[in-house]
Amino acid sequence: MSFILKPIDTVENISPEDFTENYLKPRKPLVIKGLTKNWPAREKWTPEYMKQVVGNKVVPLYDNSKADPSKPINAKAAEMPFDQYIDLIMSEPTELRIFFFNIFKQAPQLLDDIVLPKDLMGGFLESMPGMFFGGSNSVTFLHYDIDLPHIFHTHFVGRKHIILFENKWKRRLYCLPNATYALEDYDVSNPDFEKFPALNGVEGIELFLEHGDTLFMPTGWWHWMKYLSGSYSLSLRAWDASLTRKAASLYNLAVKGGVDSLLKMALKADYAQYREKTAIKWANKALAKGQPK
Repeated sequence: MSFILKPIDTVENISPEDFTENYLKPRKPLVIKGLTKNWPAREKWTPEYMKQVVGNKVVPLYDNSKADPSKPINAKAAEMPFDQYIDLIMSEPTELRIFFFNIFKQAPQLLDDIVLPKDLMGGFLESMPGMFFGGSNSVTFLHYDIDLPHIFHTHFVGRKHIILFENKWKRRLYCLPNATYALEDYDVSNPDFEKFPALNGVEGIELFLEHGDTLFMPTGWWHWMKYLSGSYSLSLRAWDASLTRKAASLYNLAVKGGVDSLLKMALKADYAQYREKTAIKWANKALAKGQPK
């Protein structure tokens, strides 16, 4: 019993034509190792430099604990001055991570150190670059981004382990209704197939990002990430050209995300139990029907 995890396509560089035909249009993930070779950030963004430009700005931190059913998604577990946090993740294992931090508001000069890959595609949300920081042992639970962007995810300093699943597998992944997160009491890197039998045979992609590598993650792909060492990543987001996809993005943000958060806060543990029961029911039905086909 197991997942069926394949390696990701990896290139040093890629032409716009090849990228569009073989990855953007079919929405297929890709690692581009040389995309950042002309970025000043590739050499400049050391831990000491990041500490220097951001300083002691207090930042919210998140851990690996299961979400509190009485709180919205992404409720913080702690907070700490940024420079102290960088020292922590570079010196010892920790679950604590920084989630979707707009570091450019604190240090706008960092924008000069990156280059949007507009030669590969358009639609980039230039006002929404976000950074993610983590110590070894910190995990980003399996989810997909409900605003449905394409993401160029570049890693710095250390290593990151990533597992991806196409959205068509969402029922078999025990996705929660009206939410972005799958059940958080299983370990995607070492799943319990006896407890979660619908996971058996699910197809995905497994990869490891090194310093300077960029993952192209198409819209709608579920992703699980684990920091293998203290390190950080930059996500550049871009709209899909499809008007249908843009409409789905707005619907997800306004209805799925908003309604789900309200129900979580209003009903608390009862709603959490309902979501988990529903996820199990959906997964069992999908498995029985042999979905996806």
